[in-house]
Amino acid sequence: MHRFTLPDMSCGHCVAAITDALRAADAQAGVDIDVKAKTAQVDSALPRDALAAALADAGYPPAPEPTRI
Repeated sequence: MHRFTLPDMSCGHCVAAITDALRAADAQAGVDIDVKAKTAQVDSALPRDALAAALADAGYPPAPEPTRI
């Protein structure tokens, strides 16, 4: 399961575009989006970088992940 923060997401159109982009990358992906929290949780076998690239290509680049110490 991958969790992305999408600062540019704000409406239902964004949700549709994000879902389409993720499903184009992985047709079997489970996608759960929370517009208010500006997050997307994606259940996919693809690596995080591939999903992040699909989101960025769709115009919704994920926020950088917090650095873990």
